Amino acid sequence: MANGNIKKVVVAYSGGLDTSVILSWVKEHYNCEVIACCVDVGQGNELKGLNEKAKSTGASRCYIVDAKEEFVTDYIYPAIKAEALYEDRYYLGTALARPVIAKKIADIVKKEKADAVCHGATGKGNDQVRFELAFKALIPNVKIVAPWREWEIRSREDAINYAKERNIPVPVTKSKPYSSDANLWHVSYEGGILENLSKGYDEFMFKMTVSPEKAPNKSAYVTIDFEKGIPVAVNSKKLKPVELIKKLNEIAGANGIGRIDIIENRLVGMKSRGVYESPAATVLYAAHKELESIAIDRDTLHFKQALAPKYAEMAYYGLWFSPLREALDVFVNSSQKYVTGSVKLKLYKGNVTPVSRTAKYSLYSEKLATFEKDEIYNHKDAEGFINLWGLPTKVQAMLRK
Repeated sequence: MANGNIKKVVVAYSGGLDTSVILSWVKEHYNCEVIACCVDVGQGNELKGLNEKAKSTGASRCYIVDAKEEFVTDYIYPAIKAEALYEDRYYLGTALARPVIAKKIADIVKKEKADAVCHGATGKGNDQVRFELAFKALIPNVKIVAPWREWEIRSREDAINYAKERNIPVPVTKSKPYSSDANLWHVSYEGGILENLSKGYDEFMFKMTVSPEKAPNKSAYVTIDFEKGIPVAVNSKKLKPVELIKKLNEIAGANGIGRIDIIENRLVGMKSRGVYESPAATVLYAAHKELESIAIDRDTLHFKQALAPKYAEMAYYGLWFSPLREALDVFVNSSQKYVTGSVKLKLYKGNVTPVSRTAKYSLYSEKLATFEKDEIYNHKDAEGFINLWGLPTKVQAMLRK
């Protein structure tokens, strides 16, 4: 489709540096109508004045779509149930938000009968893949515009200068040159001053957590109730999905829980540094894992633990709208059938420690596990079991010697 054939473009808009510049650039470059679409996944104050800002920057209309609850129920909860962690540490805060954002933008593209959809992800990052694979799955016949792969802007500084030339207000300055992305599930910090691996970061950067040093000197306790793997209550109080995540962000963040500084392997092939705050995620995963330990049988649990990295990898790689991810969800949901109960955690200066676990369908038997006398387990039975279990090892050793 030639530039002249594009009459209307829906831009994934956040109000940040890149997308603010993009609204103006797309309108200039394609000479077409530009519609901004911001999907609310818990950005908070970042949404203030966005409608007016988008229109003043070149958009004919600005949609602000509230997707917070869907983000939690259809993306975060499945990840918790799967215990999906990318490279064992990343709670997928950005990766899980991208498919729900893309889905809502695709809905606006259809509503507006737009010719193209545009995102502000750079040519070096993972988000370009996540957005575009989602668009290919949801609106396969719509052209995708990716300015970072087309324009002459090559750096954050170039983008800042472009914005200043056109009087576009942006929240990023040369004195604060790192990029951050906030939603209900986390805040991420990347780029700029963080690219130097030999340096740390300033405390003022963080938004959701206090440092462990400044956390209370007294332990805090939190109890989380689950029903079929889904968190439903905090400290015995039933909460709606968004409220529950916010409450745990507040409790865990106040105790210095959820900060990580990692070097991760991006899908495009390079290593990058990411600093993340994920307070609610940290305690929810910890609690869920403890509950699974008593509610799921050994073989199913081990198989599920082997699949968890694959689930996380698919989310990270932008393959949320794929048959395999949907198939994995069928298994995961089946495994959660008996994951109902509560877990009490102790929070202290950045540490999370399980205190108690109770499950409605627990497979833990104190009578069976005890080292005291019991009526179920016969120690003599272990001999025959070991003989049969070790038979291949014994035969190999005898015959090959």
